[in-house]
Order: sequence, then structure tokens, then C-alpha cells
Amino acid sequence: MTAAPAPSSDGPVTAADIDAVLRAALQPDKLVVDNESHLHAGHAGAAEGSHFRVTITSARFAGTTRVARHRLVYHALNGLMPRGIHALAIVAEAE
Repeated sequence: MTAAPAPSSDGPVTAADIDAVLRAALQPDKLVVDNESHLHAGHAGAAEGSHFRVTITSARFAGTTRVARHRLVYHALNGLMPRGIHALAIVAEAE
């Protein structure tokens, strides 16, 4: 498997940034990151950042609750949040 590109350190967050961080932190078997900002055009918070949907499957989630899985994802993305993640929908499952 080819390593994901390292996240950029400036500018708005991209789906590739999120992908790279989650792959490094959680070693997922499945990971899909979609930028859904276009679905929220005109929404009051749309100017504050982007809207993303993450679908992730990882052995790291084994034996954890849904809340714990979401916390692991948010913890991994903590450094990207100030760069403009306005909304994050998460589907996180164990293998």
C-alpha cells in the first residue's frame, strides 16, 4: 500500500489532509473521506469551514463504543480542526 501524502501545513483543510492523518493514526482497513461542502452552500456556517463525511473501519475500534470511536477520530484530527473543519459526519466501525 502506498503511503498517503502528508497533510499540508497551511491553507484550508482538504479531504487528502484528513485521509493522511487518519491513516497514520488509526491504520484503517477502509477509509473514505468526502468533502460535502457543496451540499451546504449558502448555509450560515459554510463560510466558517468545510463539511466532511468520514467512513472508516479499523481494528483500533474493536471493543469500543460508538462514542469512543468518534473520540478517536476527533483526537486524530485535533490538529486540523483550527484550519477549517466546520462539520464532520463520522461512520466508524470495527473490522
